[in-house]
Parts: sequence; structure tokens; C-alpha cells
Amino acid sequence: MAPLPAPTAASAFLFHAPPRGHHHHHKPKPSSRPTTTLCSAVPSSTPSLADQLEPLSRTLLTDKPTPAADRAQRPTPEPTWVNPSRPRPTVLSLRRQRRRPAASHPSSAPLQPLLRDLRALPEDADLAPTLSAFFPLPGSPPTSSDALLLLNYLHPSWRKTLSLFAYLRGLPADAGFTVDTILFNVALKSLRAARRWDEAERLALDMVDSGVPLDNITYSTLITAARRCRQFAKAVEWFERMYSPPSGVLPDEVTYSAVLDVYAQLRMKEEVLALFDRARGSGWKPDHVAFAVLAKMFGEAGDYDGIQFVFKEMREVGIKPNIFVYNALLEALGKTGKPGLARNLFEEMAAEGVEPNARTLTAVAKIYGRARWGRDALQLWDQMRDKKIPADSILCNTLLSMCADVGLVAEAEQLFEEMKDPDLTDVPQPDKWSYTAMINIYGSIKDADRALQLFVEMLQSGIEANIMSYTIVIQCLGKANRIRDAVEVLEAGLERGLKPDDRLCGCLLSVVALSSGEETELVLGCLEKFNGNLVKLIRMLGDDQVGADELKEQLKAVLNAAETEVRRPYCNCLIDICQNHGLPARRPRELFRLAQGYGLYSKLHIRKDDEWLLDLRSLSVGAAKTAFDDWMVALSERAAQGQTLPQSFNVFTGSSTHKFAQGLASAFAAHLKEAAAPFRPSESQVGSFVSSRDELVPWLQTSSPSSPVVAG
Repeated sequence: MAPLPAPTAASAFLFHAPPRGHHHHHKPKPSSRPTTTLCSAVPSSTPSLADQLEPLSRTLLTDKPTPAADRAQRPTPEPTWVNPSRPRPTVLSLRRQRRRPAASHPSSAPLQPLLRDLRALPEDADLAPTLSAFFPLPGSPPTSSDALLLLNYLHPSWRKTLSLFAYLRGLPADAGFTVDTILFNVALKSLRAARRWDEAERLALDMVDSGVPLDNITYSTLITAARRCRQFAKAVEWFERMYSPPSGVLPDEVTYSAVLDVYAQLRMKEEVLALFDRARGSGWKPDHVAFAVLAKMFGEAGDYDGIQFVFKEMREVGIKPNIFVYNALLEALGKTGKPGLARNLFEEMAAEGVEPNARTLTAVAKIYGRARWGRDALQLWDQMRDKKIPADSILCNTLLSMCADVGLVAEAEQLFEEMKDPDLTDVPQPDKWSYTAMINIYGSIKDADRALQLFVEMLQSGIEANIMSYTIVIQCLGKANRIRDAVEVLEAGLERGLKPDDRLCGCLLSVVALSSGEETELVLGCLEKFNGNLVKLIRMLGDDQVGADELKEQLKAVLNAAETEVRRPYCNCLIDICQNHGLPARRPRELFRLAQGYGLYSKLHIRKDDEWLLDLRSLSVGAAKTAFDDWMVALSERAAQGQTLPQSFNVFTGSSTHKFAQGLASAFAAHLKEAAAPFRPSESQVGSFVSSRDELVPWLQTSSPSSPVVAG
């Protein structure tokens, strides 16, 4: 490995490297920021009338599907039973156009001169003059076969297709040429391939206005075109028109699969199941595409029962999963938190002789990484090596992330070096995500020098760092107490066009908590450039004259302006800042209780009949101490009032065999020792601290925890 660069050299390069035009966030942001604001009011425990009526509303039938993104989950039905003794009506409409036999297909030889002329014309050229010269009227109009051959030939060019179609529709009535449904369908398929939804819908509406009948192919083409263009509402609209008079066209296999996917994209689970039930009852046999759609939908919803429904239906139909269904099922099981079942399915796939592809291995690598299954990850690694399975960028980057999750540093370094080797053509070159994954590994093991070295190497190779790379490097430098280097990296990023997001602001908050003196002011100066309200809140926390109401309003403004997923980390870091920087002793508990009122710490307390538990796994060290102290105050007040307390108490900090895990358990153990609290490590569960009522109540009475215990 190359020698480690000095911080000054790295920062000098960062400042003088020419800025690039674009940067990309490490995670795509939602299309719109949530508009929900926080309020301190505690919701009433009595359900509203709407909530009481909601179960009843779910049992009512609707005339037509209606999109509902957040509809309550209904029980997954059992597999559809179809009576084998009764004849099934076919789902194929009689109005679907039949294919001509091969013997009746005309030859394109007479049209070759015209095809060469059309090929030579520009994309946006008007084809009418060339066509008129080849088909002089009134003696030689094009035939339907000529028009069909020309449309099929021009299929890759939607502009030329529309120009040809305009010429055909403009032919005089006495020419004896009619633009029928088949020609419209071919033109619609060209627009579908080009993802030109507006033009496709306009052409379909022309069919309606002209009295040309729309058949099953027309509707299927329109629905699949709308789905490809992500015009899901339009796909549903045209699907409903199939049943409306005067159409009365029944869906076929292609249409059913397409509409199932549309409903799944709209999270219309009830409509998906209703349509699946109706289609099965009409004799439709679902194909692999339909089952992959169902598996994906249930996986997105985290519905394990729904995934079991897919398995049962496949057995009922007699279809064996192919690679696409296996991939959808593996991804779904990973999202439902069933890594063991996903592993069994992967092994079943191998036993069935289905070769995994890059997407399969990507799904399995994600599952093993989330489950922290280092042994299984190594076996997957060895299988890839033995079978020499080609890897794409997504798979390699996922494997690097998996190595970060399970602590396989050497394996990650080996893969990364192979990606940088130009002689290995079966492995993609590293991109910004590959570098970010490796930087994350070095950041996790607190190797700031190697993380910074790799970050500089990425910039020198011409790969623009994304915001996640900056966030990881800055956080790593902050944990290594290299605050000035972290500030230099941030300022260099701002000069290169970096646009900080809420996660980077949270990272800087953690750096503020770790810094001291002048370095704290350096970080706050950077943070103030793009989040002044956050810096104002920190200043208010240090001002003893600021009252609780002022603090509440400023905290509410900061949290409402932040993404939902960073609100609790913000509060964690703010509490850490209060404790580490010696701010007024009441501030940590004020922040904690305000955050509790906003629902950010809503699932910490678990009460059972004989045991009360405090779950601190999602908190920082400072926030965990504050939550424990606040709990002790509440228990002390309850004991003083003579209210009933359970027999035992349990504080759970969590524990992980993952070697990158942070030491919340050890930090909390030190806090318990300092406060002389009668909690001891559990013998049956690692990361738990237990106490009995007989031990805790006397300590509460003697220690008088009316004010929070603040660690020095």
C-alpha cells in the first residue's frame, strides 16, 4: 500500500483540485419533503370515530379500484381454488387480432428501394413526399400489407412511424385504403418502445374518435406503455375502460400481469389480490412475471404471509420458479427480515439447478450483511470464486458493503484491488460507490489515515466523491480527534460544489460533540453556512437565560426542517453536546423530554407484569445516560407515591458480535458504576443490566434522583 499522506498534503490537494460539474447524494432523496410537522400535544388514547369505523370500511366492496398508498393490511387469502369439473371461460377475447399464417406474409423485396430512401431521411423529416413518389395516386395506392411492412420497418424510429401514419390516414377515401386496428396497434408498439406516453395516448384517443375498434392488443399495449413510462394512474384508467361499454374486451395473460404490476407499484394490495382472484376464477394461469410481481409487492410491504401465499399459489398452478421469481422472492424475504428462509431458498435454487446471476448474488449479499452472517458471507464469497461468476458494479459494491457489515476487511481489500486491476476484465472498475464502501470500512475500524488516503486517491483518479463519502471521512476524522482535518475536508467539498444534506449536518453535530475549544467554533462556523438554525439552537442550549418555551420553539423549527430519519439522531447529538461541553445541567433532560413529546423516543419503555424494561439500543451514549436518569426520576416519584412497581427491572443496551459495533454497553456500565446504581450485568443476556425491586427502591430513596445524574 502506498505511504499515508500527511493531512496538510491531502487538504492542499482538496483545496486546489478543480471543481467538477456534478455531485451525487449517497441516497436518492424523496420526491418531496414530508409536510408533517411536530407538535407537543400528546394524542388521545380514545380512538376517533374514523379509526373505529376504519375496520368496517375495509370490509366493504368498491365498484372500482382506488389508489391507497397507506391502506391497512388485510389478511392474505388462501390460494384460489378452481373447480376442475366445470368448464372455464377463456380469458382470451375473441376480438384479439389473429396472426396471419407464414405463407400469407408478403415479401418486402418490392419495397426495398423505398426502405433505403426512408432510411436515408433525417429522423424528423416529413415522409409524405417520398411515399407519394413511390405510391403515385390514383393508380398505385399502398396496400395494407405494404403499410404493415413499412410500420414494422420504421418501428425503432417513433417520429418516422408517426409521419408514415399521418400519410396513411391522409390518403383520399377513393384510394381504397383503410387504417384498421392492426396498423394502429403496430404504431402504438413503436411509441411504447420509445416510452412516448403522450403520443401513444393521443393516438389511442384518435382511434376512439375515428370509430376504429380497440381490441385486446390495443389495451394491453397502452397499459404496458403507461407502466413503462410510470404513468400508473393512466394504466389503471385504460384498464377500467376495457370493461366499459361499448368495449367489453376481456384482459388476457399479458394484460393481467401488467395491471398486477401497476397495482403493486401503487401499493394497492387489495386490488392486486382481488384482480388475481378474479383472473384465476376466469381460467387465467399466472405466469412467472405475475408471481414475481406478487413477491415484490409483498416484500415491499414486509408481508411474510403474503410471500407464503405466493409459494402456495405456485404449487397450486404447478409452476416452478425461474431465476426472475427466485430473485424477487429472495429480495422479498430479505426485506421481511427472514434471512434464514432466504438462505434456504438460495440453497433450494442451487439444488434445482437454477444458476444464480448477479442480481441473485446481490440480494443474498445484502441479506447476509444485514444479518451479520460472516460465515455464510465467506461461503458465498468462495462459491463466487470457484464458479467464476461474473460480477457487475452493483454486485461488487454490495459485496464491499457486506464486508463492512460483517467485518471482512482483508476480503474487501482483495476485491477492491482486483477491481483496480486493468488486466481483470471480468471485474468492473471501481466507481464512487466502491470507494465509498471501502472508506466506510476504514472509517468503521477508525483508521482515519487509510480512509483519508483512499478519499484523496478517489479524487485524484477523476472520480467525484459523493456526499456519503464526505460524511464518512468527516465522521472518521472527528472520531480520531482530527477536527481541523475534518473541517478542511468539508470546506474543500463546499468549494467543489458539495451541497450538504441533513445527514451531513448530523455528522457535523457529532463532530461538535467530540470537539472542544477553538475547534468547536471552527465546526460551528462551517455548519452555520448552510444550517444557521441548528447553530442558533446550540447557542441557545449554552445560554442559561434561555427559557424552556424558547428552546422548544427553536427545536421544533429545526426538527420540522429536517428529514424524518435524522430527527432522533439530531436529538442524540444535541444531548451529547450538552453533556460533553458542560452546558446547563437541566438541558439534556429538557431536550430528552421534548423529543419524547414529539414521539422520537416513543418505544424505549416496555412494561410487563413482572418486569419493566428500558431499551437504549437506538440512543447515543449521552442520550442513553439521560434516558436512564429520567427513568430513575420517574421510578423515584412512583415509589414515593406508594404506587406499585414490578419485581424486576432491565436496561438493555444491546450487544453485537460485530467487531465494528460501538461500545454503548461499556459506556453505560461506567455510568452505572459512577451513579452507584444497583444494576448488574445479566447472566443470561449479554448487553442487559438487571435489578430487583428490593435492591432498587432503597437506592431510589437514599440517592434522591430528583435531578439528573450527569457524568463528568
